[in-house]
Amino acid sequence: MSDVLHMETATSSWRRIAAFVELAKPRIAILVLVVTALGYYLALPFAAGVGSLALLIHTLAGTALIASGANALNQVMEAPFDGRMARTQNRPIPSGRLSAGEARAFALTLSITGFGYLLLLVNPLTALVAGSSLLIYVLLYTPLKRRTWLCVFVGAVSGAFPPVIGWAAGAGTLTWMALVPFGVLFFWQLPHFASIAWLYRDDYRRGGYPLLPVIDVGVSRTSRHLLAHTAWLIIVSCIPAFVGFSNVRYAAEAVVLGLAFLFFGIRFVVRQTRDSARAHVLASVVYLPLIFALMILGKTAPP
Repeated sequence: MSDVLHMETATSSWRRIAAFVELAKPRIAILVLVVTALGYYLALPFAAGVGSLALLIHTLAGTALIASGANALNQVMEAPFDGRMARTQNRPIPSGRLSAGEARAFALTLSITGFGYLLLLVNPLTALVAGSSLLIYVLLYTPLKRRTWLCVFVGAVSGAFPPVIGWAAGAGTLTWMALVPFGVLFFWQLPHFASIAWLYRDDYRRGGYPLLPVIDVGVSRTSRHLLAHTAWLIIVSCIPAFVGFSNVRYAAEAVVLGLAFLFFGIRFVVRQTRDSARAHVLASVVYLPLIFALMILGKTAPP
């Protein structure tokens, strides 16, 4: 009997641990870390030594804590509405696996620890940039989601901070070139999220989120939004080649890649089917690591 109770207790403990991990959204946190590392590399001088690796590890550790804390805080704030939507009703808080108080304590602990870690082991500028991203995400983007579709621009600002975090850590300062990976990530998020919001527009409507695909009759505004920001994405992605930070070959490859992404956007706008929307989401997921890989390979000058 005691063995059975012990097994049940162990199983319950593992389920709670799994719920806390889910609260941190590890897949999103991993994407944040990859893009943070990209910004770090782009900001480094070519002669960076072994010490830069240790600094990168500290940067990623602190950023992981803050990103996970932000993800958890977002779920705490949206828990009453997550229960209304099919795709979010099984999250840790609405499903009852964790209480809001437990989740809040967990989220605040991660966030504060991450900020302190970056402040002490990286530099104050990096901590400030990461902390600003968290505050914009939690205090502006999350509340605005229930008020206006324009929240996506605020969310894209917060979501574009990771390469700037990496840049601040790698260079110890910020230059205008840090705006390039920031701009790529900013403009990438807008078409990416537009097709996701279209796919789940009924869910968002039930949750009370007035996102553009929810309020847009006929999808005309959503289409213009998606295509216009994809065009801006292509333009911004080419800037490194025109300022001597990368070569002409990079620019050509970036344009080809951007046009391929634009093709899937046009295809979705014309067909307006779930399959074309999913294909556009997949194309966006493929585009992002490829454009950043091209930036890394095409780097020809220190920042």
